[in-house]
Amino acid sequence: MLTDRFGRQVDYLRLSVTDRCDFRCVYCMAEQMTFLPRERVLTLEELHRLARAFIQLGVRRIRLTGGEPLVRRDLPQLAHWIASEPGLAELTLTTNGSRLGRYAASLRDAGVKRLNISLDSLDPARFHALTRTGELADVLAGIQAAKAAGFARIRLNSVILRGRNEDEIPALADFALAHGLDLAFIEEMPLGEISEHSRALAFMPSEDIRAALEAHVPLMPATDVSAGPARYWRVPGYRSRIGFISPHSHNFCHLCNRVRVTAEGRLLLCLGNEHSVDLRAVLRAHPQDDAPLREAIVAAMAIKPERHHFRVDDGEQLVRFMNMTGG
Repeated sequence: MLTDRFGRQVDYLRLSVTDRCDFRCVYCMAEQMTFLPRERVLTLEELHRLARAFIQLGVRRIRLTGGEPLVRRDLPQLAHWIASEPGLAELTLTTNGSRLGRYAASLRDAGVKRLNISLDSLDPARFHALTRTGELADVLAGIQAAKAAGFARIRLNSVILRGRNEDEIPALADFALAHGLDLAFIEEMPLGEISEHSRALAFMPSEDIRAALEAHVPLMPATDVSAGPARYWRVPGYRSRIGFISPHSHNFCHLCNRVRVTAEGRLLLCLGNEHSVDLRAVLRAHPQDDAPLREAIVAAMAIKPERHHFRVDDGEQLVRFMNMTGG
């Protein structure tokens, strides 16, 4: 089992399959991006080897992320390989939803159990402005395709920015409740240098989001606990859960059970710090032997930091954009 020096057991891996994305969301990346050259990105076979090594070390949940994972060719094949590994309890995927209309059924058939789908606005013009390139109709069609494919649970992720989309908090909740979907409201994370807006002025804490929601519907604490950082509430009479992810206002680091691997094979021990290990070098130095890979993963637990230190102000933050780590 993977245990860090603070006694936290790591059983959850977020595995980025690409840094590329067909959106340019204003809180996630710059409008003009330079992506990794393809030779630096792990192959599907290398991604499978990584996933298998983590499973052999006790990881029970893997989430495929990006960038946008569905821009990666043959992703359903990779999902099938990973989902077939003995010992894995659950394979999930986070997506912007734009390509789900094409891939939802094949992902479900490959063994993906749950989906997280980004949805920050239900207004087409505002959605396009926030994503810079996205079309709301494509995402709504993707959500319908995911529902039809029969995933165990589907969760919408909404990043709320003050002055941009906080007026849609009730509408987003109504949409999730009407369609039997979970919903997580997320505080913006200060990753990468952006000029499109002031993060300090746009920051909206979870308490304010919840207050806006409670003025619209009654909320009661949910009794179930997820493997991730969301803290869930329920609306009486509905199956849906409404969660809040609060990296600024309610640090959840003491419960951290996860690590991330970037598309170029960097094992990132914390989303808010740069503590990392180059697993691509180990993979390519030992193409036929996974033992050195497992040893490197175990050794990396010694540098997993106790917590992150996100700030709300517009001062210097991590230069790494969210598309590099998949959230």
